[in-house]
Amino acid sequence: MKTLLEHIKPYRVAVFVAVFLMLVELIVELMQPFIISRMIDDGIMQEDMGTVLRWGGVLVSLSLLAFTAGIINSFYAAHVSQHVGYNIRQRLYKRVQTFAFSNFHQFPVSSLLTRMTNDVTQVQNTLFMSLRIMFRAPLLLIGAVIMALIVNVQLAVILVITVPLLIAFLIKVMTRAGRQFSQVQARVDRVNSVVQENLTAVRLIRVYLRQKYEQSRFHQASDQLKQRTVSALRTVEFTMPVILLLMNGSIMAILWFGSVQITTNTATVGEVVAIINYATRMITALSVFSMIIMIFSRAKASVARIEDVITTEDDLKDGTKALSPIYTGKLHFDNVSFQYPESEEAVLQNISFTIKPGQRVAVLGATGSGKTSLFQLIPRLYDTSRGQIFLDHHDISSLQLKELRQQIGYVSQEAILFSGTIRENISWGNPNATEEEIIQAANDAQIYETIKNLPDQLETRTGQKGITLSGGQKQRISIARALLRKPAVLLLDDCTSALDMKTESNLLAALDQYKMTTLMITQKISTAMKADEVVILEYGELSLKGSHEELMGKSSLYRRLYDSQFSLGGSNYA
Repeated sequence: MKTLLEHIKPYRVAVFVAVFLMLVELIVELMQPFIISRMIDDGIMQEDMGTVLRWGGVLVSLSLLAFTAGIINSFYAAHVSQHVGYNIRQRLYKRVQTFAFSNFHQFPVSSLLTRMTNDVTQVQNTLFMSLRIMFRAPLLLIGAVIMALIVNVQLAVILVITVPLLIAFLIKVMTRAGRQFSQVQARVDRVNSVVQENLTAVRLIRVYLRQKYEQSRFHQASDQLKQRTVSALRTVEFTMPVILLLMNGSIMAILWFGSVQITTNTATVGEVVAIINYATRMITALSVFSMIIMIFSRAKASVARIEDVITTEDDLKDGTKALSPIYTGKLHFDNVSFQYPESEEAVLQNISFTIKPGQRVAVLGATGSGKTSLFQLIPRLYDTSRGQIFLDHHDISSLQLKELRQQIGYVSQEAILFSGTIRENISWGNPNATEEEIIQAANDAQIYETIKNLPDQLETRTGQKGITLSGGQKQRISIARALLRKPAVLLLDDCTSALDMKTESNLLAALDQYKMTTLMITQKISTAMKADEVVILEYGELSLKGSHEELMGKSSLYRRLYDSQFSLGGSNYA
């Protein structure tokens, strides 16, 4: 709740105006039964039409005042709720952008999507309803009891006894409903997760004819959501029959004792009508409590889920050093070990080696040997579990993340493009790049000739995730994006797998023009042959290191790798 209050605080003036206008509506509503009682006792019962018209004019004037206050209140309630919802959503998105990869183990993508959409909307709507009508319900309940006591104490005692019983009942229901709606939100996460997986893997699902199986998974998740929701709504809806039973019983008691008091002249007709009027308004207020319980229970769960994201501790602490932006690209791994969060086994153990400025290093290893994990440590997507990594003699954990990552060009194993044009995807690596720089990067990545043959050239739209392009085209655009940064260190995570040998050879030749250190994860010995050094990982440990010629001379393992590709045409190394 602290997070919500922080975001409401800047709009406290608007909140005050909305609450004030809501109170105006409330006061008018509480005055109406009293005025009606005066019309009956002083006007109708006395056959005084002047009094009836006078009080009738007051009633109409107050109604117009309440109508005007309601319209303005709606405007301010919407103003506050929309701005608070917008600000919370922005803060959530900004917070997620600062997550370390380890934080995503705690919050799956589907859950984050639900929190930034469904949960924020729930909070936003609750805030609007609170400023518009929901705060009126409890105030109307209290005000109606007070006004009933002013009109006739003896008849009002019936309401004084009934209302506390109902409030205690509603508090108990609200507590239980809050727990149930928390479970509902968790089930929404599960449904979103299944949908996201299915939409992402739709091609694979169709090729393997797994539609029925995936439909059953979705049905199961959706059915669990339905059952939890029905259970929560059943708890909430149970309140209305109880409210009606007790309040209608109270009205019957008021009518009974009221008729007795009228007979004995200890109460007037107008007073009984006023008490009944207050009782019916209390029924309306209490019926709103069913909605209040449901909405507040959901909002409580949503606020807690939002705060979980905002207040979660960073596993990755930013460094403090801000040095010169000119780096030579020298890298040194000093006894580095690493294991993923919640994993019991280390994926890297005691890795130590040095890469000189401007060197090209090929990283080979079997699947699961830790190659990609090694790459992710350099831009600090994860922190080492033990040991240090140095860039130009500076421990990377001491550098500001922004400065460190400005020196790095990273191309992941899966080519990732964004919806937009090819130009936008390449310039994403350097938004300030000129036309000439974009074309040069595309040329060096061996993609510009392909771009020139497209109808709209650089303005060609890629579609979501680059769906309109082939795998090799997406890889080369991703490489162009990294080259546009002109980084001190370039990390290529097996991103030339879809390129033919000639295109890859031209790409490697173009990389020689850049003053940068290049690390390439590759499964091709032909690529390793063109590297200054080759690093081979086995079971998370550094197995071999040296140039192609050195390894061919001293390593039987490397020779077997060479023979397996050039003689047999395959390898289990990736």
